[in-house]
Amino acid sequence: MSVMGSTAMHFDEEQSMLLDYARSFCADRGGLDAAREHLEAPLEYSPAVWEEIVAMGWTGIGLPEELGGAGLGIGAAVPVAESLGKSLMGTPLLSTLLAAQLLLRADGEASAETLRAIAAGEAACVAELESEDWNALPSSTVVDASGLLQGQKRLVMDAQSARWVVVVALVGGEPGLAVVDAESLSAEAVSPRVLIDNTHRAADITFDGVKPVLLVSGAGVLDALRDYRLLGALLVAAESTGAAAACLDVTVDYLKTRKQFGKLIGSYQALKHPSVEILNMMDSARSFVYHASSLVGADALAKDQEVACRMAKAQATEALKFAGDRAVQFHGGMGFTWDCDAQLFIRRAQGAQQQFGDAQHHRQRLAALLLDD
Repeated sequence: MSVMGSTAMHFDEEQSMLLDYARSFCADRGGLDAAREHLEAPLEYSPAVWEEIVAMGWTGIGLPEELGGAGLGIGAAVPVAESLGKSLMGTPLLSTLLAAQLLLRADGEASAETLRAIAAGEAACVAELESEDWNALPSSTVVDASGLLQGQKRLVMDAQSARWVVVVALVGGEPGLAVVDAESLSAEAVSPRVLIDNTHRAADITFDGVKPVLLVSGAGVLDALRDYRLLGALLVAAESTGAAAACLDVTVDYLKTRKQFGKLIGSYQALKHPSVEILNMMDSARSFVYHASSLVGADALAKDQEVACRMAKAQATEALKFAGDRAVQFHGGMGFTWDCDAQLFIRRAQGAQQQFGDAQHHRQRLAALLLDD
């Protein structure tokens, strides 16, 4: 199958049912009021909502049944991520799904016990970044000769909520994974970071002689790490597509009610045309996202899957950024205030743009993939 000719997109009955239920659940439990309720709270989500998510089995969507998962494959998480984005729900679900995929793809047999715990509802996250470079490998975070983890990771998403932290570190001089029980970390080890998007949370973690519960090393780690980054880009793209849809709804509602000089501002072409552009960008992003979800599976991601994931991330985050920017502008001076809901979307857009590489990062790599042959 050639990259340029890859147009696969399928949506089976199970995924359709999951999408319908996820939309209904997230609309009932999330939304702008719920998001604002948790902006200044220690957690960006309700523990009761997380318990419901666990009860529905969403933490095991991408895991096989023998590890306690649903056996649906990671592509089935896309409609859930989109629904979470549309409701601006900031739970640790995406971090948990991605941590599970990293362990599963690196060495699922060795990680079986941890994966069963994740499928049962124990949140997880991946501690990867030591700099702003999403292509960088670990250099200062190491497992020393005594088997203790040393070093620091930056901007670890959902670090405050996770029971399991999957740390990308040097193991025996080569990139590996060290699984840390968060309960073994001291309170001082986790330093919350202030993000522009407060519907998500992150922290820096200092590992000063922590004993990992599991070490995974070998040739499979690099391939698993590459897949993890691409799948992360895909799930953030799905979440961003949902947020763009919600942003458009908020913007159009405002255009249909706000009057200026005796006329609804939605009647002006200068505001109609950008609104249509938001819709077109969002629909394009959704097509890219569901195309990618149709391609990804349990096997290592090949060239077509990589192209699809990178295209989805570049398009979806650009769509959300444009939607958030126009929402602020259309609301006028009020749009620049904290009380205006447009702020939630432009902040989510800025945060999503940086996760797993921005649009420029992915387009640079797409150029090599598509044009070097």
